[in-house]
Amino acid sequence: MSWDTVGLEWSADIATVTVDRPDALNALNVETLEALGEAVAEAEAEGARVLVLRGAGEDAFIAGADIKYMKDLSTQEAQAWGELGHGVTDALERFPAPTVAVVDGYAFGGGCEMAMACDLRIGSESALIGNTEIDLGIIPGWGGTQRLPRLVGEETAKRMIYLGQRLDAETALEEGLLGEVVPDEEIDDRAAELAADLAAKPAFALRAAKQAIAQGYSDTAGLDYEKRTFAGLFGTPDQREGMAAFVENREADFE
Repeated sequence: MSWDTVGLEWSADIATVTVDRPDALNALNVETLEALGEAVAEAEAEGARVLVLRGAGEDAFIAGADIKYMKDLSTQEAQAWGELGHGVTDALERFPAPTVAVVDGYAFGGGCEMAMACDLRIGSESALIGNTEIDLGIIPGWGGTQRLPRLVGEETAKRMIYLGQRLDAETALEEGLLGEVVPDEEIDDRAAELAADLAAKPAFALRAAKQAIAQGYSDTAGLDYEKRTFAGLFGTPDQREGMAAFVENREADFE
């Protein structure tokens, strides 16, 4: 399969999925999100031993979701949008082989959530990452309320979600949101090296290890609650003002 805004490339048994909307900082619209899900499914069907997720260009991994699309959604439409995003993050989390997010540049909102759904995250020194949805009058809607506390602890997760804090690469490394940080010019080589190291490991044992670790997080009640709460915020004055302010490039004036 081929898509306009997502690429899938192979190097031996390593699948690299690239979100390719550099002019929009790789923001996720419906077309791109659907294509991303299909590319992940194809990589699984073809038996990838490692999946690498990255963004095109030098400025962003995935800057987030497409706010222009989201700002006028009804609650019902937001529910479908949330389900679509959860489908992709769940597919990454359940992918049978190891997954690696290459966080080079911005990774906000849905971009941060895509990275957190991967097993490992490496960042460039210029990476900037965070769940910034609060400034749009909503909450993380693709698993962020559940996955972020597991990675950074409850206090840091609450500060990031409540305040919309953005972490630079070194802070994200210290907090456990990134596993390693490398100079910008070295991230491609390091991503390839890490993927090759993983691909050389015994595939059955890696699959078993991933499944065993996942058993500790098998309760989906939190994710289900997040989906409902995320959708329920659409149509509120905060959501309408937050997203309108973002699109209009001004400060939001919340009631």
